Amino acid sequence: MVVLSLQVVQFRPPRHLPLQRPSTGCVIRCGIAEPSGEPAPLGQKTRYNDGFFEKAFMTLFARKMGKFAASPKAGTEAKKKGWWDYDYESFVDVSKRVMQGRSRTQQQQVVREVLLSMLPPGAPAQFRKLFPPTKWAAEFNAALTVPFFHWLVGPSEVVEVEVNGVKQRSGVHIKKCRYLENSGCVGMCVNMCKIPTQDFFTNEFGLPLTMIPNFEDMSCDMVYGQVPSPFEEDPVSKQSCFSDICSMANPSSSVCPKLQA
Repeated sequence: MVVLSLQVVQFRPPRHLPLQRPSTGCVIRCGIAEPSGEPAPLGQKTRYNDGFFEKAFMTLFARKMGKFAASPKAGTEAKKKGWWDYDYESFVDVSKRVMQGRSRTQQQQVVREVLLSMLPPGAPAQFRKLFPPTKWAAEFNAALTVPFFHWLVGPSEVVEVEVNGVKQRSGVHIKKCRYLENSGCVGMCVNMCKIPTQDFFTNEFGLPLTMIPNFEDMSCDMVYGQVPSPFEEDPVSKQSCFSDICSMANPSSSVCPKLQA
């Protein structure tokens, strides 16, 4: 969990996943530069003050993903970026270029390969031994998600959820996903974050994870311990584009084209 840090319309949580947001709890503000200390209202981009560790993660992932990315457009990058030349916009730009010329499944496969490349040999097997799919493991990983995913998704908090009839604090509520906010792309959210992250934890680590993005307010709920639905049965498979803000949007299509290929 610590080494990954990737992961991300109102889709109301299914009835079997009631989310209870406590007034107090573990909250990370992620260096937000807004006067309120909270994400900016919908329609406005949240300002962040990224520190050393945030930029280190951005650089690491951008460079790893850059190996699979299409070449940047002429004039957009005059020279090769150094280690500390990357920022969040650079990371999102690399993600967009990874999508170019790839099907939905191929995009997800790239993310899987990038995640595996971050881990030492045998790491998934060790994770399975340390964190079998128990209530404790789900709650522990939810607690780790808040600090270690904050560079990617922004402020989040651990919340109580119900998994298979059992109430547990294995949910993470992301207030306004930074990745979705900056990309403005439904396809990137689903293909580059939600599906590959769910798949990686569920199939590689053996710890089920379901992610429930809300495309009306750009929030997201992560539920550790809950087995994800097949893509065809997931509401996101029918989601339309953010036609006003996505540079790759197709306003004439009722479903985001990146979810159809």
